[in-house]
Amino acid sequence: MKILQLVSCRGWSSDAYWAARMAAELTRRGHTVTVAFRAGTEDRVIERARREEGLRATVTLDLRSGLRPASDVRDVRSLSALLRDVDVIHVHRGKDHWLAAIANRVTRTPRPIVRTRHITQAVRRHAANRWLYRSSTHLAVAVTDAIRRQMIAAGLVAADRVVTLRGGADAERYRPGARDPELHRRLGGGAERVVIGMVAGLRSMKGHQLVIDAAASVTRRGVDARFAFVGRGPLESAVREAIAAHDLDGRITVAGFVEDLPAVMRALDIALYVPLESEGMSRVLFECLASGCTLVASRMGVVPEILVDEEHAMLVPAGDAPSLADRLARLVKDPDLRRRLGHAGRQLVETRYSGAQVAAALESHYDRLARGVEPPRAA
Repeated sequence: MKILQLVSCRGWSSDAYWAARMAAELTRRGHTVTVAFRAGTEDRVIERARREEGLRATVTLDLRSGLRPASDVRDVRSLSALLRDVDVIHVHRGKDHWLAAIANRVTRTPRPIVRTRHITQAVRRHAANRWLYRSSTHLAVAVTDAIRRQMIAAGLVAADRVVTLRGGADAERYRPGARDPELHRRLGGGAERVVIGMVAGLRSMKGHQLVIDAAASVTRRGVDARFAFVGRGPLESAVREAIAAHDLDGRITVAGFVEDLPAVMRALDIALYVPLESEGMSRVLFECLASGCTLVASRMGVVPEILVDEEHAMLVPAGDAPSLADRLARLVKDPDLRRRLGHAGRQLVETRYSGAQVAAALESHYDRLARGVEPPRAA
C-alpha cells in the first residue's frame, strides 16, 4: 500500500514520534509511507525523525495553525495532487484532519481518512466536528482505552469506527543488554549501588518533585541508592534548588540530555514513570519496558490499562511520594524481584506493544479501508 501521514506539529511531540515510528515499521513491512511535515520544522522534527526512526520519504506543506485562507488553499491543492497516488491518508492533529477532509471533498480521487487521537483532551461536540468525524473520517485510532471511551461518549464516533492501538516501542533498538560502565557511573552508579532514573523533560507534570521527596525518604531509611534525572526543560533551576533544599546533591544527578537513550535504559537498575497527569501514549513507558528495565509507574493514563502490579511493574498512586518510597526501598533490596519484573515487562512489549505489533494491526485496518470494506455496524 501507499500511505500518506500528515504531521503539523512545530516540535518533536508524541504524534510526530508515533507517525515516524509507524512509518518506519510499515516500511519494514513493504509499504510505501510518505510523511508530510510542517514547513520550517526541518531541524526540530524532520531531522530527528530521520535520525531516530530512519525516515526517508518526507514532504513539507504549510500546515499553519488556525484559519489561514491562502496557506490552507495551497495545502488543499497539494494534498489533492498527493491523494492521486496514495491508498490511505492518516492524520494526527486537528489542522491535518480538516485539510485532509476538505481535500477529499474537492478531489476526484478521495481516499480513506484515519485519525489518531494522542491526547486526553475532549473533542468539542459542535456541528463542524460532527461532520468531520461522522461524515469524513473512516476510522479513528486512540492510543489508550480512556481516549477511545471519551470519543464514543462525545457522540462523535460510533464504537465500531474507533479502535485502541497502544504502544509502538522499537523493540530492536530498545532491548536488554550489557550496560555501559562509564554511563552507569555518570548517572551515579557503582559496583553495588542501584541507580534509579527518570527519563523526562524537566516540566512540572512529569513528577520530579515527587521523586525528590521519595528520594529523601529512601535516604533517611539508610537505603543506598542514587537517582538520576535524564532530560532538559524549563524547570531545571527549580529542580536543582529542590535537590539542594533536601540536601540530596550527592544522591541525585541531573544528567541533562543524553543522545543514546537505549544505553541510558540499560544503565538504569530501576526506571521511573510517575507523571502527575495523563500523557496519552507515554512513549518512554513502553521504551523502559522494552529495555527490560525494572519499572515503577504511577497509576495514570495507559498504565492501569496494560500493567498488572507486581507482575509487570510496581504501580503506585499518582502523586504519592510515601508509596513511591516504599516500593523503591523494596526493589533496591531485592535484585531477584527486579530481574523478574524487568523480564516480564520485556515479554509484554514483545508480545503486544512493540512497534511491529502495532504496525501489523494498523496494516490490517488500512487494508480493509483501501479495499472499501466497511467495518461491521454496532448492534
